[in-house]
Amino acid sequence: MALAPSDTAIGERAASPSFNYRPALALLASLFFMWGFITVINNTLLPHLRSVFELTYTQTTLIESVWFIAYGVASIPSAFLIERIGYKKAIIIGLLVMAVGSLGMVPAARIPSYEVTLLALFVIACGIALLQVAANPYVAVIGPAESSESRLTLVQAFNSMGTFFAPYFGGYLILSRTTGGTSLEGAQITAAERLADAQATQLPYVMVAVVLVLIALVFWRAKLPALGEATRRAHASERTTVPLWKVWAHPIYKHRNLAFGIPAIFIYLIAEIGVANLFINFAILPEIAGITPAQAANYLVLLWGGMMVGRFAGAFIMRAFPADRVLAVYAAAAFVVMVGAATLHGPLAMWCLILVGLCHSIMFPAIFAMGIKGLGPLTEEASGLLIMAIAGGALVVVQGWLADTIGLQNSFWLTVACELYVLFYALWGSKPTGAQLAAELDN
Repeated sequence: MALAPSDTAIGERAASPSFNYRPALALLASLFFMWGFITVINNTLLPHLRSVFELTYTQTTLIESVWFIAYGVASIPSAFLIERIGYKKAIIIGLLVMAVGSLGMVPAARIPSYEVTLLALFVIACGIALLQVAANPYVAVIGPAESSESRLTLVQAFNSMGTFFAPYFGGYLILSRTTGGTSLEGAQITAAERLADAQATQLPYVMVAVVLVLIALVFWRAKLPALGEATRRAHASERTTVPLWKVWAHPIYKHRNLAFGIPAIFIYLIAEIGVANLFINFAILPEIAGITPAQAANYLVLLWGGMMVGRFAGAFIMRAFPADRVLAVYAAAAFVVMVGAATLHGPLAMWCLILVGLCHSIMFPAIFAMGIKGLGPLTEEASGLLIMAIAGGALVVVQGWLADTIGLQNSFWLTVACELYVLFYALWGSKPTGAQLAAELDN
């Protein structure tokens, strides 16, 4: 997308070390906070909806599957939209789309309707996908190139902060204000109580919609640099172009870190989303902790807090030790605690599930970084494939089906298998076997 002369000057100034990008970075951090916050509200919303609509585990996890399907549907159109209208306008549109979806939860609660709820959450997720596609590269290019990684790490910390606070918000405004949320598992709830419970989601999502609109107004009035061609690290014409299908047609041993990295991201997302979204349902089981959903939401905070702490600790550890070894240790620990969650009883099983948050913390960034290692001119294409693999979160519905079929606790054996694949990737699959694939593919 070509820039006007004035936009080009702004773009070059944005990439210059002398440009004061901190106000813009602060605004961008609010985006990362909000989509982390809204995503994790689902962890408290799912057990609530299961009670309101008397859903099976399969139907409950289908809600989260729809959320991740939206990522797959909206990501490519979002990229085209950004190319057409620019980053700033795309961010504003993404925020407004999320606000519309949040307001859609009001009629979904008033009817109440499971199908309208799915539609509203799908719209919210589409808005988040647009923000993801727009905000990540914006953060990368808005300041000096040599500090892009630290800027991304900083705003990701705000994303983790959002995931940390969301269970408190959802637990207080949804679960603690409902009959189902304050009752033990198996308690009988009347139809009138279910209808009253359904309407409890209106206030939280109206509040979220108002905040999103306010943030959109701030972005609309903010003087942000118009980023485009001038801020790209390399012009498209300067890169070697290799058809993506040709990369996959090449012998697998030539690029196994990518070939095994894509399913590693896909499989890891099944594990992360399954644990987070079924945590409350697991903790309230009489044979586990036997607590109410509202109380379980407070323990869910510890799971996401472990993710946040683990990211900071992992980033520090990986300065001293190779990333594959660190990932192997984290994956092995995740395997051990998930076996505990699948076999133990009482509160100890719940604490095993809490600890897996700490173990999962570095998996996505570590797999992503190792997946693109040594790919040279194929890096951008490889990055796109790895991002698309986030859609693996949609397969959490498989764990929901297993929970209905063999029991909720036994369904975590699926998570155990996922941890084993990540361990395999750390020990063998992540080893680069071709530094410059494009040169080989052109021969």
